[in-house]
Amino acid sequence: MDRPSIARNEALEWGVFRGEGEEVHYNARVHLGELGTHFPPATEAGAAELNRIFTAGINIIKTLHPVEGGLAMFLFGAYFQFFFDGNKRTSRYMMNGWLMKHGYNPVSIPATRALEFNSKMVRFYHSKNATEMMAFLLSCYQE
Repeated sequence: MDRPSIARNEALEWGVFRGEGEEVHYNARVHLGELGTHFPPATEAGAAELNRIFTAGINIIKTLHPVEGGLAMFLFGAYFQFFFDGNKRTSRYMMNGWLMKHGYNPVSIPATRALEFNSKMVRFYHSKNATEMMAFLLSCYQE
């Protein structure tokens, strides 16, 4: 039985971190246009490093205020590219699940702000500074 996954039948492998399945050679990358390319940690058999990063990150997120933690959850997953595809979609689901678990409304990014979202994400990947994206996500939040 296939594991549920946001990128089911789209990604090279789905339902597992990069390296936990059969594919261990393809390395993820995010093209940033004129700013170059973002290379998250390499894919390795067993995904030990990705699992270590995930566990450490979640442990930090758990110490934050739930809204800050939820927004950080999105950026954390998008930045480290734990999966072969669907990382931003998966991370948005995780962010909203975290928010709702703690009694907060989910964040919805309006289609009219898609270009702004994409531009700010490129700068986030390039700079590794989450301030602009955190403010953007918060501006999309409605109580």
